[in-house]
Amino acid sequence: MSEEGKGFSKLPNGDKEGLKIQNGFSKDLNKLMQFPSEGVFSTVLAKSETYNYTLMCLAKGTDIDTHTSTKNGVVQVLKGKGTFKLFDKEIVMEPGKFIFMPKDAPHALKANEDLAILLCLTT
Repeated sequence: MSEEGKGFSKLPNGDKEGLKIQNGFSKDLNKLMQFPSEGVFSTVLAKSETYNYTLMCLAKGTDIDTHTSTKNGVVQVLKGKGTFKLFDKEIVMEPGKFIFMPKDAPHALKANEDLAILLCLTT
């Protein structure tokens, strides 16, 4: 069956990612999680000019130093524990925690154990 026959519509240049986004899709984040022995594994789930959804898996002990973003952001903790610093406030990261960051907000994080988050950036 062709892509079009599976509920996809035609977009320029055979853009299958664009087709998925236009028609919606689902992914099992638990199956996509991969924890490296050190550092960060990340995979972009969906992206456009106005948003970016990324699954990030951080190995225990990983630090991401203070930085900012030109976009508003949301961090949703999926698995593990850590510490998130937003401005000067420390937030305990644990499954189910939702963190909103306005654009240009200084933030940092540390994984106290293997940590998986969904990072959503929007304009």
